Amino acid sequence: MHSSIREIRRRLLNLLLRAFVIVLFLSFLIFTLIIGYFLTSSSTPVPIPFVSTLEGYYLASGNWQGVEVAFDSMPELDAMSTLLLDEEQRIVLDQRLDSASEVSSTPTVGTNYTIQSSDVVFNLAAHGEPIGYLVITPYSLSQRFGFARAIVFPIGVISLLLATFLVVVANLLMRRFVNPLADVIYAARAVTDGKLDTRISTEGPQDLRTLSESFNVMASSLERNDRERRDFLADIAHELRTPLSVIRGRLEGIIDGIYAENGPQVSTALEQTYLLERLVDDLRLLTLAEKRQLVFDKTTVDVGNLIATVIDMLSAQAQEKNISLVLSERNGNLSAQLDPQRFEQVLSNLIGNALRYVPDGGRVWVTANETAEGLSVTVNDNGLGIPEEDLPFIFDRFWRKEKSRSRASGGTGLGLAISKQLIEAQGGRIEARNLPEGGLQILISLFKEEL
Repeated sequence: MHSSIREIRRRLLNLLLRAFVIVLFLSFLIFTLIIGYFLTSSSTPVPIPFVSTLEGYYLASGNWQGVEVAFDSMPELDAMSTLLLDEEQRIVLDQRLDSASEVSSTPTVGTNYTIQSSDVVFNLAAHGEPIGYLVITPYSLSQRFGFARAIVFPIGVISLLLATFLVVVANLLMRRFVNPLADVIYAARAVTDGKLDTRISTEGPQDLRTLSESFNVMASSLERNDRERRDFLADIAHELRTPLSVIRGRLEGIIDGIYAENGPQVSTALEQTYLLERLVDDLRLLTLAEKRQLVFDKTTVDVGNLIATVIDMLSAQAQEKNISLVLSERNGNLSAQLDPQRFEQVLSNLIGNALRYVPDGGRVWVTANETAEGLSVTVNDNGLGIPEEDLPFIFDRFWRKEKSRSRASGGTGLGLAISKQLIEAQGGRIEARNLPEGGLQILISLFKEEL
C-alpha cells in the first residue's frame, strides 16, 4: 500500500517538476535571447541599469562633467571597453581597454568618434532629447567573457531564486494537491480491486475535499449495493429452500410409498408450489418496478372509492381475527391520475400486512385526505409498532418483523418493498412511522404535479 502511494506521489511530483523546469528554462532562454538581441543591435535598446544611471546623472548635473563618478559606481562596466560620447559624438570619457585589459592612456577626450558597425551603441536621452551615446567597442575574448559574465550573473541569480521558489512551491503543492490526489487514485485502485470499504480523508483545497467526499459517498454506495446484493441472494436462497424442501419431502414420501398419492401430502406440496409461484411473481414485479420498466395504465380514479373496495375485500380476513377495519376519514377531492390496479395492490399489501401483525381484537383504520400538495393516504394500526432502529429498513426486500424469518405469519417479505416501488414509480412517496399512542402508520403522499 505505502509503496503504491509513494509511486503515485513520485509520478505526480515528477510531472509537476517537469512543468516548472520547462517554464523556468523557457523564461531563461527568452530572457537571454532578448538581452543578446539588444546588445548586438545598433538601435536604441530597452532600458538597461547602467544606461539609466548615466541618464540620471545627466539630469541631475545638467552636463557630463565629473561623469567618472557615475562610471565608478557601475562595476559591471569595468570589464568592458567603453566610450561616452555627447550628442555630437565627441568623446566625453574614453575607457577603451588595450590588449592588457587596461584603460588606454592615449588622450582622445574632445575628439570626434565615428561609430563603427561592430560597436554596440546605447542611445542616451533626457526629456526625450538626445544627450549622448554609450559605445561598447570590440574587445578581446577575455573581455567578451567579462561582459558575458556581467550579463549572465544577474540571470543566474534570478534562476537560482526561481529554482529555490520552485522547490518551496513544489513542496507546498505536494502537501496540498499531490498527496490528496494520490490518496484518491490509490483508493480508486483499491475499490477496483474489490476493497469497497476503502475511504479517504477529506483534506486539501475545497475542490479536492469535494472530490474526496464524493468518492467516499460513491464507495459507501457501492459497498451498500454489494451488501444488499449478497443479502438478496441469501434471502432468495432462504425463501426458496423451505418450500422446495417440503415439496421434495412429500414427493419422495409418495415415491417411497410412505404417503398416498392422493392424500393431504399432495395438497401440501401443491400449496408450496403456489407459494413458489407467488414468490417468483413478486420478485419479477419488484425487479421491473426498480428498473422503472413497469407499464402503468393511468386513469382518473377516486382514491376514496378504491380504498373502500380494498377494505371490503379484506373485511372477511379482519373478521376472522376480530379486527376492526374501517375507512375513518375521507375528506376533500380524492381524484387522482393513477393505475388503479397497481394502487389497489399497494393498499392490499399495506392493509394485509397490518392485519397480519395486529393481535386479535385490534384495530386497523385508513384515512384519505386532500392536502395542499395533493393527496395523503394513511394505513394505521394499534399493534406493537416497529422498533425505531428498524423503521428505515421495513421497505427493504425480505424484511420481516420476526428476526427469525418465521413464515408463521405468512407473506413473502416483499410486500412493502413492492409497495414502495409502485408508489415511487407513479411520482409519490411512502414512509413509515410509529404512532404516539402505539402502533404503526404507513403514509402515502401523492403530489399534484404528478396527479
